[in-house]
Amino acid sequence: MSTLTAASLTVPDTFPPFSLARLLRTVFDPKAGEKVAILIDLEDPHQVKDFAFLKNPDLTIQRHAYEVFYQGLKNSVLKELGLTGGEFFAYKITGGSNLDLPDFAVSTDGKELSLERDIYPNYNLILCVSTYSATAPLTAFAKKYGFRGATLHGLNQIILQSGLAVNYDEVSQNAEKLRLGMTKADWVEIDFVVAGSTATLHLDLSQQEAQKSHGLCREGPDIANLPAGEIYFVPTGASGEFPLKYEDGTLGLMTVNRGRIVNAKLIRGNSKTIEEHKQKLSSDPVTGELGELGFGTQLLPVSGRDIQDEKILGTLHVATGRSDHLGGHLTPDKFSNQKNATHDDILFAPHKTPEVNVSQVRMRRNGKTEILIEDFVPAPYMAGLLS
Repeated sequence: MSTLTAASLTVPDTFPPFSLARLLRTVFDPKAGEKVAILIDLEDPHQVKDFAFLKNPDLTIQRHAYEVFYQGLKNSVLKELGLTGGEFFAYKITGGSNLDLPDFAVSTDGKELSLERDIYPNYNLILCVSTYSATAPLTAFAKKYGFRGATLHGLNQIILQSGLAVNYDEVSQNAEKLRLGMTKADWVEIDFVVAGSTATLHLDLSQQEAQKSHGLCREGPDIANLPAGEIYFVPTGASGEFPLKYEDGTLGLMTVNRGRIVNAKLIRGNSKTIEEHKQKLSSDPVTGELGELGFGTQLLPVSGRDIQDEKILGTLHVATGRSDHLGGHLTPDKFSNQKNATHDDILFAPHKTPEVNVSQVRMRRNGKTEILIEDFVPAPYMAGLLS
């Protein structure tokens, strides 16, 4: 068997045409008669009545939910896969990643419903195409009510033509190869270069079993986050420093101690942004807890949406906040303010953080220190795992 090299790991020029039937068949292996529903989020859920939201050209994510998933199911896929249902519902947009979902929902005939009473218990497969990720709350509800599903927040045309067009059996196989080469690590260290200075973040992993987001959800109850393709850990501790790029472009340097961000210092940009973050950390300390370390496993084009771009091989992300959907201990009730109970990925990738270079990522495992990534390129050890 030949060994892959980092140089050979390039994004394909073309992908297979997107097929909703193939995606659902591969991800869920659905049984005849299983009932499927689609959820979207809207500022006013009543706008789902008679699909009135389609008049708003800004709602591109929700339009994809209608044109690709709803019409695809109704036109052919329900019959082709032997599924039933295909109903379409809206809930009020949450405003944050992985915040708990409101229970109130509206159907396309204008009927007001309860997600927990009318939808979760009555469907086998639930597809959530939304603005903000709903993976954490839907994972909890799936376990409670016994359904399977997929979250596809931020959906755009590039994702449809690449991250959702791939063969998820192959994605799963490659993710498992990487998982086996990274599981039971003692720690990972990440070296950053930003504004002419270096910083290092140390994450304790305590020889835990590495987990994978691989796109297959064939045994329930469970939720697949699509596009999939990452290896992840829930850190047991963390210390050091790392840069953070805020939504307004401000760059800050985070100080981490005992697994949490405890201070933020301005590198450049808006000092008010830093002060607001420090106030949030002070008033609700768990918002700074590092709840995930993730590595991309796929060869995909940049989509401009973190949901796909964090799955690209050579990128990595850490996340703050809620971690219960990943097997961590941080649940929404532990936040002082429920609006802060988000799970926020912090992606490091050349297109997302051009001001920051990840010069090296190291892993301690089985008594050896292995280099995983250098300058956003898989090092020989990581590339070799994909042989």
